[in-house]
Amino acid sequence: MRRVLLIGATGAFGSRLAAMLAKLDGIELILAARKIELLDRVKNELNSRGAIARMTTIVFDKTHPDDISSISPWAVIDAAGPFQGSDYTIPLAAINCGAHYVDLSDARAYATGFAAALDAQARANNVLAVTGASSTPALSHAALTQLVAGWRQIDDVVVAISPGAKAPRGLSVVQAILSYAGQPTRVFDNGQWQQDFGWSGVRRLVMPGLGARWVSLCDTPDLDLLPKNFPIHRSALFLAGLELAPMHLGLSALSLLVRWKLMRSLRPFARPLRVIAGLLAPFGSDRGGMLVQASGRDGQDRPTISRWSLLAEKNAGPNVPAAAAAAMIRALLSGRETRTGAQACVGLLSCEAILDELINLPISTCRDEVLRNNTPPGEKLRV
Repeated sequence: MRRVLLIGATGAFGSRLAAMLAKLDGIELILAARKIELLDRVKNELNSRGAIARMTTIVFDKTHPDDISSISPWAVIDAAGPFQGSDYTIPLAAINCGAHYVDLSDARAYATGFAAALDAQARANNVLAVTGASSTPALSHAALTQLVAGWRQIDDVVVAISPGAKAPRGLSVVQAILSYAGQPTRVFDNGQWQQDFGWSGVRRLVMPGLGARWVSLCDTPDLDLLPKNFPIHRSALFLAGLELAPMHLGLSALSLLVRWKLMRSLRPFARPLRVIAGLLAPFGSDRGGMLVQASGRDGQDRPTISRWSLLAEKNAGPNVPAAAAAAMIRALLSGRETRTGAQACVGLLSCEAILDELINLPISTCRDEVLRNNTPPGEKLRV
């Protein structure tokens, strides 16, 4: 029986990840968070739904990472954000006690320094440490890999996420967004690295199944990892949006306070803005989605736009960020994944492996491709 410690098991993403892991045979799933009554509620609900894994609960505070060693886990999963501004004490504690480590981080700086800080120690302990086992970069990279297979040239890539207004939103998610809104952001655009600002570049983007939604520049690991892992010639953008215009445009306006240096950060507004979002939620929908779009030249040197999209209905969207972490544990458990070291969750999971964790949920994906035979070589295909 392999012990899997899930930190943040009562959160918006952690509770959904717990439901996925509860389906696995051969593990003892240790649900960890700060409040035992919430943990017991999650455990009882999963048991009532026919959980296969053996489950226990434990009170855990991330400020006491040394407590991990007393649990003797086979794997540790951190689903308790925000990771913006976090250090590597939790993954290091897991590695030092010989446990694999997986997290759902979407923090750019955290991902950038992850391998350098942890790779040598992970290899020495013969374990795998993975960050970003979530929508970004795991799913976004897996989808893009499918889209551009066999292409001669990749010009522009856009990844976008837009949750429904009624989707559950944890405080850590709000804090993560506010941590970069208005902050300087390094972006690969027009063929070069340049500076922009988080939550800038407000635009309407058509997302299959959702129609046009407001999106803005989002500071995630993909801004670095997409140009690093794919030969992108012109631009690689990650955009995110709030379904309701007053929320999205209001946050864009607030971000100017940071951009103009009138405030250091919007993060102190996390609690009141979360309350406002809850009050406005009834005016939105329970439908969200994700888009990965690439333009370039296919294997026959034809100018092409290829698009992969995901549609989540009935508030199923929060399951998507948890799916890659569940797939990662499944791969380690089965022995399909045997690598060691520390890295971002890129090239470890296929799109199918991640989506398999979402079976029987109201979530669908589609792919379409448009050939632009009249587009001269080198002309930019606009998003």
